[in-house]
Amino acid sequence: MRVRPLALGAVRAVRRAGLQVPDDVSIVGYDDSALMNATDPALTTVRQPIEPMGRLVIELLVAQLGGGRASAEEYLFEPELVVRGSTARAR
Repeated sequence: MRVRPLALGAVRAVRRAGLQVPDDVSIVGYDDSALMNATDPALTTVRQPIEPMGRLVIELLVAQLGGGRASAEEYLFEPELVVRGSTARAR
């Protein structure tokens, strides 16, 4: 798993500016990881459905290796918003 330093850097920059997360500024990261629940505050993130995406890629690759044609279809996967402590309710 990779740590998302951009969102964590944003938390640090907000604090350096004398503000608080989430009281003054809400921060949302992308590509959730187990570490984001351990940050202070825990980071709200958008989680991609990595396993279903990976399964589809493998299925398509196996089909191509078996002589099938590459699909021109567009595949859509729905992300999930994981709300944690780095966001506050709207005022």
